[in-house]
Amino acid sequence: MLDWPILSTVTFLPLVGVLLILLTSGKEESSARNARWVALWTTLFTFVISLFVWINFENGTAAFQFVEKGDWLGGNINYHMGVDGISMLFIILTTFLMPLCILASWEAITVRVREYMIAFLVMETLMIGVFCALDMVLFYLFFEAGLIPMFLIIGIWGGAQRVYASFKFFLYTLIGSVLMLAAMITMYFIAGTTDIPTLIDFNFDPHLQLWLWLAFFASFAVKVPMWPVHTWLPDAHVQAPTAGSVILAGVLLKMGGYGFLRFSIPMFPEGSDYFAPLIFALSVVAILYTSLVALVQKDMKKLIAYSSVAHMGFITIGMFTLTQQGLEGGILQMISHGIVSGALFLCVGVVYDRMHTREIARYGGLVNRMPRYALIFMIFTMATIGLPGTSGFVGEFLILVGTYQVNTTVAFLATIGVILGAAYSLWLYRRVVFGELVKEDLKNIVDVGRREIIIFTPLILVAFWIGIYPEPFLDVMHASVINLMDQHETALQAGKAIINASK
Repeated sequence: MLDWPILSTVTFLPLVGVLLILLTSGKEESSARNARWVALWTTLFTFVISLFVWINFENGTAAFQFVEKGDWLGGNINYHMGVDGISMLFIILTTFLMPLCILASWEAITVRVREYMIAFLVMETLMIGVFCALDMVLFYLFFEAGLIPMFLIIGIWGGAQRVYASFKFFLYTLIGSVLMLAAMITMYFIAGTTDIPTLIDFNFDPHLQLWLWLAFFASFAVKVPMWPVHTWLPDAHVQAPTAGSVILAGVLLKMGGYGFLRFSIPMFPEGSDYFAPLIFALSVVAILYTSLVALVQKDMKKLIAYSSVAHMGFITIGMFTLTQQGLEGGILQMISHGIVSGALFLCVGVVYDRMHTREIARYGGLVNRMPRYALIFMIFTMATIGLPGTSGFVGEFLILVGTYQVNTTVAFLATIGVILGAAYSLWLYRRVVFGELVKEDLKNIVDVGRREIIIFTPLILVAFWIGIYPEPFLDVMHASVINLMDQHETALQAGKAIINASK
């Protein structure tokens, strides 16, 4: 079975679901019901096939696996797909979250249901394509095209300020990516190819690397997002429907971190080494500043959105330490953040569907009426804080260990962010869940039902799995991380030799 194009199957299978939805007809109610079931089964099949890829993935090698290559645009621009230990986990994360997003939208979305499901299925194809692409042009097409369905999801099914938020999201990310496109064109004319494995081994001029690194940084920093280009994220999260926030925090933000791992660090080692202090400075500011901002938020979604910026600051610090612990911790923390932040947005969605407000002050004492919800919310609050035994602990611990090896000041400041993270997370939980149930409209609120328990159960299991036994996840990435460090060091030495020779 491994001889057939399994990566293309995983990537484009959601489009089969799109076709089936387009072919369904009938009254609006039956058409919406059919669209929901088609989307759910399509995403479940895609997840099962991605699990098959993971099961057959060979640990211990840094080589790209399940490689597919064919002629495409000519001029050494090919259709080239493959996965290594870094991209494998992001594919699983994407396919794991998508069925849960469909279930979360089952009753919340009542208008233009067919179009909504189509947008999510198209976005799944584009997100998986980003992590499978081994050609720069193919990567760029997947990377940029993913803006379109998310733009529509926010702009059509979002809140009152949805149009403003969707355009802000689109313009921020598009402007940064224009510079990345210019850098890709430059690389093509210098190296004569857009093949990513070939470009990783290509030694660009050390001085040119600085400019190329900055061009890619413009795109990836917005996508992460890093301070100070993070301001689109809170607006996008607040206005997006619940499932849109889940996939935005769970997967789309990870594309920026993945871009650093796939392009900036291996292709521009001189730039990564030179600008690492800049990354550390911006990341520390993001951790401390957005944590303080989160403490004064009145909207639950906006608080979690700012916490995402802070957590992504930890991740960028870990990656640019270029230590094994920092890199592996950064990757694992991205997977954990995708699970935990997605679950927190789902927790907000549960009460929003019942009360139609996200104002923290409108709640209080929910434990008296919603004990199951209080337990679920508590688990993910502890996970986002980094309680030992949950997924948030392992990644943060590895990142801090790797950072202490490189810069103790950065590690110390980042540790303050851990304390602030506990402060705003526990403050939110106390205000929403604990206390007396005094508000009349909360006295009849209903606890989580069967469908919501089905959504949260796999998220809880994975959060504890990573926290208690992270070895299967670390084993997948280990060889690729070691190879990335070796490539970086080798390229640095080659760059120094070129500079010395020119003198």
